[in-house]
Amino acid sequence: MLVKFTDDAGILEEGLDAGGPKREFLSLLMKHMKDRPIFDGPEGHRFLVYNAKAVREDEYYLAGKMITVSVLVHYLAGHTSVKATVASVTDGDIGKALQEIDSAGSVDVLRDCVIKHSTMLQVASCLRHVSTVEEKKDIVSDYLRWYIIARNSSVIDRFKEGLSALNFLSALQQYPTLLSPVLCHMEKKLTALELERLFKPDFSPSGSNRRHLENQTVGYWSDYLLDCEESQTAVSVGDVLMFATGLTSLPPSGLDPLPSLQLLDDSLFPMANTCLNLLKLPMITSYSVFKSNMDFGIQNSPGFGFVSQVFKSRFFFKDVMNRIRWDMLVVQHKSIIVYQVYCSFIR
Repeated sequence: MLVKFTDDAGILEEGLDAGGPKREFLSLLMKHMKDRPIFDGPEGHRFLVYNAKAVREDEYYLAGKMITVSVLVHYLAGHTSVKATVASVTDGDIGKALQEIDSAGSVDVLRDCVIKHSTMLQVASCLRHVSTVEEKKDIVSDYLRWYIIARNSSVIDRFKEGLSALNFLSALQQYPTLLSPVLCHMEKKLTALELERLFKPDFSPSGSNRRHLENQTVGYWSDYLLDCEESQTAVSVGDVLMFATGLTSLPPSGLDPLPSLQLLDDSLFPMANTCLNLLKLPMITSYSVFKSNMDFGIQNSPGFGFVSQVFKSRFFFKDVMNRIRWDMLVVQHKSIIVYQVYCSFIR
């Protein structure tokens, strides 16, 4: 992936992408990928599902390859693992049938449910004679395994071929325990305290006049994070992290370089360098003004927010992986520039 910067006049900036824009781009890519028609299931429990149009466009292979690239460049923040429960079924009729079977309180009721839904169970090779009520758990479990895995086996295989790019699938099969936290982790809500501890301030010498203002600003920073956590601001704690690092959650492998705080006396609004994980805070004497300016700066800084619809395009996934140059102008308030992005994935 290549990212080139230009100012609003189209003149190339001298600075090079050191990781921040790529990290933000890949975070947004993963965020929008889960809403593609190749996935089904409730939020937080998505799984691959067959889609004829996606098969024709080879989207399963491309999705696997994109995830591989995201992991290997160290920027995938992980996603919640899929759990096979009745709640994972989005088809209302099938979900209701499975719920009836799972709720059967006696063998007779269970047998009636099996007969009632025999066609559905037969398609999944789950139709059987039951002799105990405990067998309902096996019937539901076997059907869910077919619904999520077996019926989608062809597209799952193609997805695995995409994961084989750069030998990632082989590494995953060889070291599943080591790599599982990268792909599957329990979602943990980001807290104000975690973010406060994560960003280390760069203070002036103790006793200086500037140090007093810096201490006050860091205090405002702590109060602001608490307000974010308690929904007393226009942004969330995750939005603050995204502003500073290009990530909406902390990756299992941690952040490199380590995040830091820089205190500014020549700016009224926050700024950030996502390549360095550097957050720059304005030194303002009033907390209400500090809070308002922080909200304004972060709300107006989404690096690729102006083109979020591009991710939803059916052509986008194919174009990115086929090295087709993708141009877009995006207002980037974090560095007060407009930059033009060229993306190219190396096969």
